[in-house]
Amino acid sequence: MAAAIFLVGAISFVPRMAAQAPPLRVPVPKALKAPARPRLVVLLVVDQMRADYVDKFLGQWTGGLKRLVEEGAWFRNAAYPYAATETCVGHATISTGAFPATHGMVANAWWDRKEQKMVTCTSDPDPKVENIGYVGATPQGADTAWRMAVPSFAEELKFQTSAATRIVTFSLKARAAITMAGHKADAATWFDGGAWVTSSVYGTRSFIEEQAKSHPPKADFGKTWALSLPEKAYWYDEKALGAIPPNGWDLTFPHPLRGKSGVSEPDPAFYEQWASSPYADTALTELAEKAVDALKLGNSNGIDFLAVSYSSVDYVGHAFGPRSREIQDILVRLDKDLGNLFAHLDAKVGRGNYVVALSADHGVAPIPEDMQSTGADAGLLHLPELQEKIERALEAFKYPKPAVARISGSDIYFGPGVYEKLQHDHAAMRAVLEAALAQPGVAAVYRAEELRDSPAKPRSFNKGPTHSAFAYSYFPGRSGDLFILPKPYWLLDSTPLGKPRSYGTGHGVPYNYDQHVPVLLMGFGIQPGQYFQPVTPADIAATFASLCGITLASRDGHILAEALKKPAEPPPQSQPARAKSASASAPNTNP
Repeated sequence: MAAAIFLVGAISFVPRMAAQAPPLRVPVPKALKAPARPRLVVLLVVDQMRADYVDKFLGQWTGGLKRLVEEGAWFRNAAYPYAATETCVGHATISTGAFPATHGMVANAWWDRKEQKMVTCTSDPDPKVENIGYVGATPQGADTAWRMAVPSFAEELKFQTSAATRIVTFSLKARAAITMAGHKADAATWFDGGAWVTSSVYGTRSFIEEQAKSHPPKADFGKTWALSLPEKAYWYDEKALGAIPPNGWDLTFPHPLRGKSGVSEPDPAFYEQWASSPYADTALTELAEKAVDALKLGNSNGIDFLAVSYSSVDYVGHAFGPRSREIQDILVRLDKDLGNLFAHLDAKVGRGNYVVALSADHGVAPIPEDMQSTGADAGLLHLPELQEKIERALEAFKYPKPAVARISGSDIYFGPGVYEKLQHDHAAMRAVLEAALAQPGVAAVYRAEELRDSPAKPRSFNKGPTHSAFAYSYFPGRSGDLFILPKPYWLLDSTPLGKPRSYGTGHGVPYNYDQHVPVLLMGFGIQPGQYFQPVTPADIAATFASLCGITLASRDGHILAEALKKPAEPPPQSQPARAKSASASAPNTNP
């Protein structure tokens, strides 16, 4: 009790000077502001653009490609981890942030076991769905994203944020425009049979109709694709070794857009030439600019999405190969188109208000004849020959003919019940595997049951990177029964026996020349620089999602956090100073 009385007294007799000091105040942190978001997300995909094109040709670029490198984040070690390096697969991977084992788009087309026929990745069997052409065109087929097993980033953005979000995509290919858009879009447009086309699921847009009327592809009839740089600036010979140009073109520049010899108006050969020329890239760029203007993209209450897939590099690469003047020149032209697109976005959306990513769906192999000239082991792996060998191997075991329903790319599909029987018929299975391995150019054969585990498991079992790559590509019900791994630089060739092939080279295998692609990001929230850690194009969607504050279904992709600007921290709040005594603080006025 005595101690309590003393304490009360001590508190009661606090010195007067101390009582005059203000109480200590603990600073209260300010409420965090909601993070800023981009007004427009732009996705650019250059079909068949190898990553080394950036290193080789950067010094010749002056426009948009150069700006992406100099002002953006350049990921120099980006590659797909899977085997099915094809257009539909790559675009779906970039769009969803998932690998084919998750999103289900395992190829441009695959064998439908139920229908016993090939189906394209975007074909829709719904009788109520149909493709619609602009300017009175009447396209065939019905294409949507209904086979894509997970939503696209753009779909998730619209669903999770605001109905004000608009989704607009363009490409020469349906499988590119559709997979970038997803199951629903405000406009998904591609090129087919000389006309711009969409699906009844997406609907038509008046500004596309107007552009198709005022600037139709046929207006480029009679133009010529000539070299845009001095001849000494080109790396490669005038004629690409092993090249097979489009109908009506020679192996050398210039390339006229006049269709078959003697025609006076656009024909199918002209439209093939047009799609393989820089004029098609320019048309896609102009459509994108019209969409920005007509829909006021980047100026709504939501975050808008614009995607363009430039397909012409793929057509040029298949015909002339990666070591050609054509590839070098079309990238110079694309660089200028992208420069114009970015300038348009700067003016209409505002520099720094949009974020853009550029990547590719796959790379490409050198033309086999060109590779052979170096002394390397290269060639054509003839799939029709392989199919014949497998059929002959099964004759002794009394299997019904044809035992093989289809070979599509690396995938071998057997007829109904055949593979199930082979799994229990070890002698017959061994005969099939030995026949496949005896085919020139075959390096290995994988069985479906080896790949059915999750893609992460083969890596942990140290079965090798190619085994893991096929596992990342495997989707039950759509993938094949056996899988062929060609030797490096051996091209999978489906040309019927006795006929010349109609293309120079291709892609679709788990080698670096097909897997290694550029990943470039620029604009809102992006920290410029060069980055060398391993990444995949699936990381683009995950990074977009982080910038826009949404969540994706798949965790295959990862946020490219090292290339994101860190939010500025508010300056630390200092504590208020203690009041000083009058004698100590007042100035001395009496000298």
